[in-house]
Amino acid sequence: MAQPAPGSGIPLGRIFGIPIYLHPSWFIIFLLITLSLRTQFVSQHPGWTPAQHWTLGIVTSVLFFGSVVFHELCHSVVARRYRIPVDSFSLFVFGGLAKIQREAENAVQEINIAIAGPLSSLFLAGSFWLVAHSSPANSMVAAASKWLWEINLMLALFNLLPGFPLDGGRILRGIAWGITKDFTRATSIASNSGKFFAYVLIFVGIWQALNGNWVGGLWTAFIGWFLLSAAQESSAQVAIRNTLTGVRAEDIMTSDVPTVARDISLEEYVHEVLRTGRRCHVVTAGGKPVGLVTLHGARSVPRDEWNNTSIQAVMLPLDRIHSASPDEPALGVLDRMQNEDINQMPVVSEGRIVGMIARDTILRFLKTRLQLGRFAEQ
Repeated sequence: MAQPAPGSGIPLGRIFGIPIYLHPSWFIIFLLITLSLRTQFVSQHPGWTPAQHWTLGIVTSVLFFGSVVFHELCHSVVARRYRIPVDSFSLFVFGGLAKIQREAENAVQEINIAIAGPLSSLFLAGSFWLVAHSSPANSMVAAASKWLWEINLMLALFNLLPGFPLDGGRILRGIAWGITKDFTRATSIASNSGKFFAYVLIFVGIWQALNGNWVGGLWTAFIGWFLLSAAQESSAQVAIRNTLTGVRAEDIMTSDVPTVARDISLEEYVHEVLRTGRRCHVVTAGGKPVGLVTLHGARSVPRDEWNNTSIQAVMLPLDRIHSASPDEPALGVLDRMQNEDINQMPVVSEGRIVGMIARDTILRFLKTRLQLGRFAEQ
């Protein structure tokens, strides 16, 4: 299942310098939780007014997602303590997702980063418990605090399940990593554990749905499906990392760099793309590179203006081009292309463009190596 892309959604601001985003899917879960809380408060406190029920439902939902943000920020703060960059944090339908640039360097870091989340939720559970037990029994503060301490305790315990990508799974990976000294094997252990718990959740959800609890059952199965997808994705990421280890940009770049003159029109450029199938070209002036143009740039101009618009109007100037060096690791190039959402990247050496790397070229390289690896194991 697709997760929010880094920096996707509505920007909410920054906390500790980390950008916070609200993914559109978040509104679904926020509405469902608010409606559920409103119904619960109506049942527990029938003497309250409808305005009180709705207000407390909304406020409690906001505080719950504030708890999710606090949980993820604790992961991020510990990661940054180990000099691991954190790109952003997004709230989406399944809670929160922190985009941490790279994996921990050793098992201790992995365990400390992972355990920070459940500890933060346990801290919040204890804090809300104190508020609930120090407030008048029938007050709105007590009602909200009671639900919040219970849900934070559940969040902590659920995240401690030893299945990747849950925090407990990352703790398990850290322990396995420390014992085996093998990150790949440790990830495989944690991912398989994650798949097991995911299948359990899917089975329980289906059983609940067949026994009449359609909403709860489908939601449980949906969470299991998400965890299964995430566990499978983590295995794939490790396979990609191992496959690209030791591979440099110059090993996978195309040395044939297509060029076009700066003064040709977009109409002529599109015909060139159709003729060659190459969708990215270096723009030259007097034999020297001055920029980069792609088919996407041509699409930004209305069709009836192509004949009267030169490619210089839509090209990316040389000083704004994201480029790689020949010695840069291919894994780092792929990460940058994904994070910056670009499909082609020139390889520059001593001020000259010596090659081009396309994202689909890297993916074909990965596919070939993985197939060869499976063939060799047979």
